[in-house]
Amino acid sequence: MPTAPHPQSTDELFHALRENHQLPYGRTRTVTAEELVDAAERFAEPLPLVHALLELQEAYTYGSDPRKSPVVFARLLTLFDDRPEAFDERLRHQLFWRFKWVANALRALPEIPLASLRQWLTEMRDRYEKEGLGLQPYYGQAYQLAVHVGEDTTLAYELWAGRRRTPYSDCEACEICERALYRIAAGDDERALEVWAPVLAGKESCQEEPARSVAYALLPLLRTGHADRARELHLAGYRACRRNPSMAGEVGRHLEFCALTGNEARGLELLAENRNLFDEVDSPLDQLDFLTGVEVLLRRVESLGHGGLPVAGYAGRAWTVAGLCAEVRGRGDGLAARFDTRNGTTAHSGRRTARLDRAPLLDALELTLRSRSLGELGVGGAAGVAGAEGASLAVGAPVASLGASASRAAADVPEEVSELISRARELEEEGHPGARACWARLRTLVATREYSHPEDPALGPYGRLCADLLSDEAYRAAERGDYAGAVDLHEEAAGLYEDAGAPDDVVLARACALLAAAEASGEGGEAEAEMKAAVLADAHAAVVRLQEEATGLAPYIEGRLLRLRASALGVRLQTSGDPAHAAVVFAEADLLQEFAARHGLTTQVSGAMLLRAGTHALSGDLPAAVAEIDALRDRLASDGPAWHLPRALGLRGRLQFGLRDAAAAHADLAEGLRLAAAWPTEAVDTSRLHADLAQACLYLGRPDEALTQLTRSAEVDLRDGKRVDAFCTYVGAAQLCLDHGRIEDSIALLDSLLGEPDVIGGELDDRLVAQLRLLRARALHAGDDLKAATAEFVALAAESAGWDDDPGSHAMIAAETAMILGEAGEFDRAGEVADRALAAHVLSPRYELISNCLRELARLRAQRQGPDGLAAALAHLDEAGRVVDAARAAGFRPAGRSLETALAYEYGRVHAYVGAYEDALAALEKALALLGEPGAEEGGAGEWAECVRLSGAVEGIYLERPAPALVRLDAAVARLTALGHLEECEPLASLAAQLRDEG
Repeated sequence: MPTAPHPQSTDELFHALRENHQLPYGRTRTVTAEELVDAAERFAEPLPLVHALLELQEAYTYGSDPRKSPVVFARLLTLFDDRPEAFDERLRHQLFWRFKWVANALRALPEIPLASLRQWLTEMRDRYEKEGLGLQPYYGQAYQLAVHVGEDTTLAYELWAGRRRTPYSDCEACEICERALYRIAAGDDERALEVWAPVLAGKESCQEEPARSVAYALLPLLRTGHADRARELHLAGYRACRRNPSMAGEVGRHLEFCALTGNEARGLELLAENRNLFDEVDSPLDQLDFLTGVEVLLRRVESLGHGGLPVAGYAGRAWTVAGLCAEVRGRGDGLAARFDTRNGTTAHSGRRTARLDRAPLLDALELTLRSRSLGELGVGGAAGVAGAEGASLAVGAPVASLGASASRAAADVPEEVSELISRARELEEEGHPGARACWARLRTLVATREYSHPEDPALGPYGRLCADLLSDEAYRAAERGDYAGAVDLHEEAAGLYEDAGAPDDVVLARACALLAAAEASGEGGEAEAEMKAAVLADAHAAVVRLQEEATGLAPYIEGRLLRLRASALGVRLQTSGDPAHAAVVFAEADLLQEFAARHGLTTQVSGAMLLRAGTHALSGDLPAAVAEIDALRDRLASDGPAWHLPRALGLRGRLQFGLRDAAAAHADLAEGLRLAAAWPTEAVDTSRLHADLAQACLYLGRPDEALTQLTRSAEVDLRDGKRVDAFCTYVGAAQLCLDHGRIEDSIALLDSLLGEPDVIGGELDDRLVAQLRLLRARALHAGDDLKAATAEFVALAAESAGWDDDPGSHAMIAAETAMILGEAGEFDRAGEVADRALAAHVLSPRYELISNCLRELARLRAQRQGPDGLAAALAHLDEAGRVVDAARAAGFRPAGRSLETALAYEYGRVHAYVGAYEDALAALEKALALLGEPGAEEGGAGEWAECVRLSGAVEGIYLERPAPALVRLDAAVARLTALGHLEECEPLASLAAQLRDEG
């Protein structure tokens, strides 16, 4: 079925060909190219058919469909023989260039006899000689055939490499790759890397390079001790070839690299991302290269004892590592045998065996910020690495360890049910974090059909145990911020406790429900601070009444109720920020501490002291807070509980931030993390400790260490089920990477997150996913991948247009998108998107952002289009002027330079770009007047100096009036020097020296 109406004229056909040429290689582009060939055949003149056939052959070639490429080329060659006048010099060049494409395609098909391959090379040589073309490209193809067959490669290399290049030779980058691979085959890694240097550095490139060279250079880099460079190139190179059928072999080598560097889990993730290659690669040679890399990975994973892991594979069934490995082994062996049979050698089987037998080169190499183990994939990542077909295998699969802390918590869990229930309640009364493991075990046992509740009056009825489990679940819900859910669970638990005849527990559960309900009153940001503070005060009063009305409460219940009372008032103080609320918090904390000390409730004593320290901090008395924490630390060291030490040190570290002592904060937080390793993460808030330590590292100028701590914080949140918190932390890590120039790290991290099953399945908050995509688009732009960045920005702008509840975010995204489109030269589309940004700005003003966008579009138009773009550029600036007027009327004050000054400067720059130098100088002088003379303070001198520099260049160089320009520049240099702005002087002094030299 046609994908679009057939063109009715040659103009429509050529337009359709141009549009199709912009599409990525793949089925859609190929099918459309086939339809356009059918349409071109309806026209009498041959030229439309020539262009359509060229487009179709390119689609087949780079869509990894080698069987059809030679057929199309045969039609082109016939057209050239019959109607040579239809081929101008450009078309003729394309035709003879593509002899090499056909040679490559025929080599990739084992059913083509070797004699036919050599016959085609003879045809190529004869045609080149007839047309008077140099034979270096022919000898290049002869060498590649010799390498493919595995015979006479040295002679073939010398015949090719010693000849002068011609206009029909492969590009420099491709030839460099072939020369380097020749050195690799000879066992000379060092020499190969020297040859590869220009390509790996990005100095030589083409459509396939440097991605192809990178894939082959990874292992030589490891073997020569350049692991960091291999890591860097893996991140950039993989992104350039992923999911691309024509680069399936290169993808296979990235999988092999992961397998040989201790990154088997990442390898499985990349395999899942490239599952399309199992079915979309039609080239047998590319299939062989890809499948060999896949088998290297799967064999390694299976050897590590993870053969049962779900994994992405051929469509139509679920695969495990072991099952897919066997399938891939059979297919790979079969393909290698077919090529060897055709060639009469054992070259392909031998190379395949060498790759499969290669031992790991490194035990571990951290490739990404989000390194995961195979065990972690077994817990929660199975669906991610297996895809939809394999997700079912994760259900009921054995759960691997979630970390050392979890296993430690489980170590003391009794096996016998009665003992387990007693132990859980004992630990719960103590506030010991080990209670969580006991409740988790009980929850599992109770859920089974075989569970039989012990008939022991001391343990109480089954309903009481169910209430205990509901209470534990409620505490977990509150920790996740699900206060509404916690209320329901506590209320349900209270009812069951009442039925079970446990009045103390009824009181505690209802008190917990009251406090959770007060916390829930602020969810969604709808409650004002004063309202929530009042609700918390009411909750405190209600808990007091509950406690006063109850009689004969156990001391630990009394202690818990006192802690809830103090906590309610502490949260009220935090919510309101009113110092007048501090006194009652101290009073409640003192009451709690006195009661707890009298009854030996060490956990509540510690809690009271923590609360006092926090109250001092909220009141602004940081030294008193530190003193309280120091006293608590001494008490914890002697009397316990030990699991409170990490929290105490965490708070002390945060207090040190307030005291501007980042080094002390780092020391406290690092020690807190060291001690936290002995306890379950949720009990000591390990995630918060990592995040705070990351902040300390940033203050101390250690961004790499900060990134490590941020990702560890996110990993802890993921394991604890706090996915939104984890993703928000990952966003911060990705942004930090971007800010410090680690662009590929940022992109790799974001790609990993966007590949998570709940993201792909639409289960994660769509705005959070949009934030991930927006950051990725910015990273792609920073990494000079303008095409990919533009595509992502355009998609986000279209999606955010439907955010009726958040027009400001749409304005931001649309404005950035318009600037990216302008940078790509698509000014009409940029203008349309900018109009949408303006419309959203009217609903939710973004003065500075919209002004920046319009000025940038004006600059780009003038710079790219010259005088032809002046009218459109001035229209953008006029619109920016209206935005500036509205901002002034609204009393808006920008964070950076004034919008008026920036607009005047841009008028000057735009006029300078189009050669209207008098107008440019007038606008720049207006900008200087708006700026005023610089002062000694930093911030404005650089902007003023740049305005003076451009004014001097316009006046002295383009208007050829060096004398007044020098007066302007010399005065500015003197002024800046006197103020101590020496760095800002340098470009002005350099321009002045240039004017004097030229004068």
